[in-house]
Amino acid sequence: MKLKKYNSNPIMKPNPMNLWEAKYVFNPGVIYDGEIFHMVYRAQGPDMVSRFGYAVSKDGIKFNRLSEPVFEPENMNEIYGVEDARITYIDSTFHVTYTAFAPGKISIGLATTTNFINWKREGVLLENFEKDAVIFPEKINGKYAMIYSIEPDMYISYSKDKLKWGKPQKIASPRNGKWDNIAIGIGGIPIKTKEGWLIAYHGVEDGIKAVYRIGLMLLDLKNPSKLLKRSEEPILEPEMSWEIAGGVPNIVFSTAMIEVGDKFYMYYGGADSSIGVATIDRQEIYDWIKVK
Repeated sequence: MKLKKYNSNPIMKPNPMNLWEAKYVFNPGVIYDGEIFHMVYRAQGPDMVSRFGYAVSKDGIKFNRLSEPVFEPENMNEIYGVEDARITYIDSTFHVTYTAFAPGKISIGLATTTNFINWKREGVLLENFEKDAVIFPEKINGKYAMIYSIEPDMYISYSKDKLKWGKPQKIASPRNGKWDNIAIGIGGIPIKTKEGWLIAYHGVEDGIKAVYRIGLMLLDLKNPSKLLKRSEEPILEPEMSWEIAGGVPNIVFSTAMIEVGDKFYMYYGGADSSIGVATIDRQEIYDWIKVK
């Protein structure tokens, strides 16, 4: 099973007219509200500080973006940048988890918004080199749930208030001899199906240069720390020139997989430089879920 890459990828490139996004744009969080695709993407200029831009689309392919960043570093936890937004709609508000980067420190931040223009920083959720965080779109057994990485593994924690998180429970680890043998981390927001929570994740394989690919996992509905199924082979990998050569080579890195109609759309950064999209028929995903 493989995703089909859009034949005119990348759908978004750096904009030399805007200094803050003149060098790289990548790793977008995307959510669909039933009419509009909202994208919050990571961008870097010559200073290499990561900021978030905002773009919208009617068809999920052609995006119009603002000329100024909508979210940028404001405190010492973020002095080197805000990275890799993932968007969850919960409690009538968009919740954006992101990685805050500072010298010798990596932490998970949470910001909320209703329009992607005005933002409220809710605080630091975890600050011991955790990253790649997403909040589930609904409570699990009466509590909020969040998946994140403590390299090289993937974990889940629970919270009553979305700010204080409990003891991490391991979901999965890298697999020796496979395409995800160094490190793993979640992609976009978990998608609820009858059989379980569907998530995309990135896996890193060692070599002369590390390679980032993307696969799927299925987690138990009532206990998402229980892994039910996992891709034996990647569903997306770096193949095109813009995915192989760039800011960091040999990377496809997704922070958004969304279900729209009869398709799944996956948005990803290629070589930490530009943004692409790939799709797959909904039925093909659900066939994979059901095969024992």
